[in-house]
Amino acid sequence: MNRTLVILKPDAVERGLIGEILGRFERRGLTIVAAELRKVSEAVAKAHYAEHEERPFFADLVAFITRSAALVMVVEGPADTWRIVRSMMGTTNPADAAPGTIRGDFATDLAENLIHGSDGPDAAAREIALFFPGLS
Repeated sequence: MNRTLVILKPDAVERGLIGEILGRFERRGLTIVAAELRKVSEAVAKAHYAEHEERPFFADLVAFITRSAALVMVVEGPADTWRIVRSMMGTTNPADAAPGTIRGDFATDLAENLIHGSDGPDAAAREIALFFPGLS
């Protein structure tokens, strides 16, 4: 089995979309192996988005992910679970996301696009260690 990190961002939690999105993962055959509703700290947010630190939108990313509770979880499935999750999410810009994807069905704003999923196995390992350091 293969694991990836998923974050239902504050806008997804605020809009009451947790159940809908979790249901999609479960119906797809993926398993939630760890989940916690938490307010992401500024330090963790900065570490999570470190690759964007020099970009002009970095402060906005940190402010958004820390503004209220997010559901942080580890999703498990077959090889390339991260790829399955990313395809279910839809493209980053909701205007381009296909109907049937999470962003295509529910998101309307590029800055508040509901969900984060690791973009590869290395990112998944790093992000899982950041958010769930005790998970083996």
